[in-house]
Amino acid sequence: MYAQQIIDRFQHVIIQIATPQGTGTGFYVKSANLIITNDHVVKGNSEAVISGRSIPKQLSQVFFNDAKYDLAFIKVPEGIDLPPIDLARGHDVKEGDQVIAIGHPYGLNYTATEGIVSKSKRLQRGLNYIQIDAAINPGNSGGPLVNSTGDIIGVNTFIIAGGDNLGFALPVEYLEEDISGYSQYFGTYTQKCPSCGYFVTEQNLDGEEYCPNCGTKLDFPNLKPESEYKPTGASAVIETILEQLGKDVKLSRKGPYSWEIDEGSAKIYINYNKDGFIVCDSLLCMLPKSNIGAMYEFLLRENYNLEGMMFSVNNQDVVLSTFMYDQYLTYETGLENLKLLFANADKYDNILLEKYGAQPRITDET
Repeated sequence: MYAQQIIDRFQHVIIQIATPQGTGTGFYVKSANLIITNDHVVKGNSEAVISGRSIPKQLSQVFFNDAKYDLAFIKVPEGIDLPPIDLARGHDVKEGDQVIAIGHPYGLNYTATEGIVSKSKRLQRGLNYIQIDAAINPGNSGGPLVNSTGDIIGVNTFIIAGGDNLGFALPVEYLEEDISGYSQYFGTYTQKCPSCGYFVTEQNLDGEEYCPNCGTKLDFPNLKPESEYKPTGASAVIETILEQLGKDVKLSRKGPYSWEIDEGSAKIYINYNKDGFIVCDSLLCMLPKSNIGAMYEFLLRENYNLEGMMFSVNNQDVVLSTFMYDQYLTYETGLENLKLLFANADKYDNILLEKYGAQPRITDET
């Protein structure tokens, strides 16, 4: 099977996953009716935001965590009909095999990289991993590793920091083991004890925090609402403002310092960086194919008239931005700035499309 055929086959079953701690990748396995990802992608969260080309952005329950194998399962939304993909049978992985790693590195939707199996069994952390030279990066975690016939042979899990494309995928036999073990608890939140491998549920949990088989202390996030993520500092102010503006904060989070909001036909990205700047970029439409000068003249004129906001052009994208500094951020000033940005983003997007022949923004989902 050609690489493009494999990529096309997987495009609807690759899922982007976001929690207050960051983003990762998952994939849908129809035979198990589960979304598969890494434990470290969703660890400590009873739910995660999922989205894909065939799945609208929404919150979904975390069903299962296995810290030892670094696997987690997420509930599949009702009414979703996605194509089946196959887990490799026989697990015959050899050095030199061609592979493709698919995921969402650094939050970039749907990226596929090709490579080969450098070593079929590399002992790491007490488990045998598939070592690959296909580039995997933060955000790839939890995505599938696919062989040349389009079957999943592993789950992309970690890299060696500073290594030159030293990536490791958990072999599919470990995944099949957990899918089989969880099947009898399907629909119930379950943890696999990292010490003894016992499947622990709320019903058999010893004293609300210990494995009933070996006594290992476990953390059930759904039993500890007080430990739910709570933003602090400027992040807390931003989220309070977003709630005031009627936005779903949980769906907007892309990590502790990043948010993504749809406003009409525009998409707004808010990023709070280490330098103390809060950068709010609204991606509008794209430059027209002709008569670009008229649009540039309009944007320059509006930049002269606007206060606290400015237009820019990044390649073909028209961007409307505002900036805030955390030391001077208050609820009142932040609310005023974001309210204006949200209102103007959708308004200007419509003006540019209708009056200046701009092209609709191309999204990764189309």
